[in-house]
Amino acid sequence: MTGQKIATPFLWLMFAALPFFACKSALPQGPVEVPAGFDWQGHRGCRGIMPENTIPAFLKALEFAEVTTLELDLAVSSDQQLIVSHEPWFNPAICRLPNGDTIPKRDETKHLIYRMTAADLRAYDCGSWGNPRFPGQQPAKAYKPLLREVVEAVRARYPDKAAAIGWNIEIKSQPEWDGLRHPPVEEFVRLVVAELRSLGIEKKCVVQSFDVRALQALHRQAPELTLAFLIENIRGFDTNIRKLGFLPAIYSPYYQLVSKKLVHKCHAQGIKVIPWTVNDVPAMRGLIHLGVDGIITDYPNKIGEVSAPN
Repeated sequence: MTGQKIATPFLWLMFAALPFFACKSALPQGPVEVPAGFDWQGHRGCRGIMPENTIPAFLKALEFAEVTTLELDLAVSSDQQLIVSHEPWFNPAICRLPNGDTIPKRDETKHLIYRMTAADLRAYDCGSWGNPRFPGQQPAKAYKPLLREVVEAVRARYPDKAAAIGWNIEIKSQPEWDGLRHPPVEEFVRLVVAELRSLGIEKKCVVQSFDVRALQALHRQAPELTLAFLIENIRGFDTNIRKLGFLPAIYSPYYQLVSKKLVHKCHAQGIKVIPWTVNDVPAMRGLIHLGVDGIITDYPNKIGEVSAPN
């Protein structure tokens, strides 16, 4: 879920953490009751358990009955296919070249998804070596799939509940990438809207982005879609909404930016709050106590602990 600025300075993190941790001592330390209709989202499927944004990860996430939504990211191939990938390139920490060689860090952005066909992309392995950030992740050979492949795989594995599954789909875009690492944003949005409608998931789908341009284009092109504004800055709700220019259905901040005041302000305007990415049980409990409407997590296997006795 991380935004475009992956490396965040330590001092920024400390400052950003103040709203959540300032009230941490008042938050429950034991089990909490999870409200009915709470939206538990599997981040990139279940990145803490299986290779991110792969078909095995999405299928595994749905083994946990509490998961209501699958969260994923989109890039675009040279043949205009929607590819499930967090970066618009191959991350050298988790991917290998078609011949099995590692990708030098200095060359990571040379292997651009937007410069390859969907068929080319299948030759890269982004699962067999695991992820050093998630030592409990189970390695599995996997490629970057089409969005369509993911939806069809879920329907095939879970035919009885596929229609009820939610989708939270992130458009990974930023101005300096237009035409280089992805199509111009209006075109990117058109591709996404057309595919969601073709797949018949537009009514069960949220489209999210850090890029206000993408959300504004979605608001124009498909006003019926549910939109989520991803936030990793400390400018505050009012400033961010002014920049966006309309009220989204969901405000989705980095979880340490959540406060009771923010939740109240959003709810007063009919906006849900679904923070990212929450990977420890005490933080999940604290956020539920603050009144959030859902949680995005790499570890759906931890959800059962939230309301269980310590």
